[in-house]
Amino acid sequence: MSPGRRRGKAAVRGYGITGWSRAFVGVVEAEADHRHITGARRYFRERHVDGLQIAHGVVTASVRGTQLDPFDVRLSMRTVDAATVIDLLRRTGRAAELLDLARGEQPPGLGELIAPTEAADVVSACTCPDDAPRCTHVLAVAFEVAAEIDRRPTTLLTVMGTDLPELLAVTRDDEAAPAPVESAPPIPDDPFGDRRLPPPVPTFRATEVLSELDPTMLRQALRATGVSMTEIGEALDDLTTYYDVLKRRR
Repeated sequence: MSPGRRRGKAAVRGYGITGWSRAFVGVVEAEADHRHITGARRYFRERHVDGLQIAHGVVTASVRGTQLDPFDVRLSMRTVDAATVIDLLRRTGRAAELLDLARGEQPPGLGELIAPTEAADVVSACTCPDDAPRCTHVLAVAFEVAAEIDRRPTTLLTVMGTDLPELLAVTRDDEAAPAPVESAPPIPDDPFGDRRLPPPVPTFRATEVLSELDPTMLRQALRATGVSMTEIGEALDDLTTYYDVLKRRR
């Protein structure tokens, strides 16, 4: 190389550049201390993570640490439900964000439904002897995943147990499903077999029956039966009493 030419510097690796990537890293880092985060960043820059595999809801990799043999890391996610995501997108008027994702964007509404929101959403395990909640090797793998999300936003969907084809399929199935038809309530007695509902029960004017009776005609009717006047008076009193009882129990 001629003395006038300088050796080019290697590009500095980065992660957490986009919103979705930062959301994922933030949840994993929430249980880590500064020492582990600093060491993991060095492992990330020096490419200590090998064999990164991102499957639906699970991430695996090996990390070269201070010992001869690498450590195995596994991240298990609390996965999302595709049907629930689509339903919430529609309820908030953001169903079109699926098209934004297909164009390589990171729509914020969809990200809020997909990305983990608390430390319990990402369960980590490592074969190293460090008993910290998030060891250096786990964090280094998380940083690699974040870098993949920066490069390809749909990676976050895979990490959280779904993908764009599944979300689009749920959308198409919902649009093709016929609207539910409300069936008529069963009719217990249908003597004519025409399944027509009976007319509503009519309402009646509240009235005092005994006060509207013609007392003269009532006495004449009772006397025609041979009942004495004393018994007629007692009968009217009994009718009044019984009618009051019926009204109270109604």
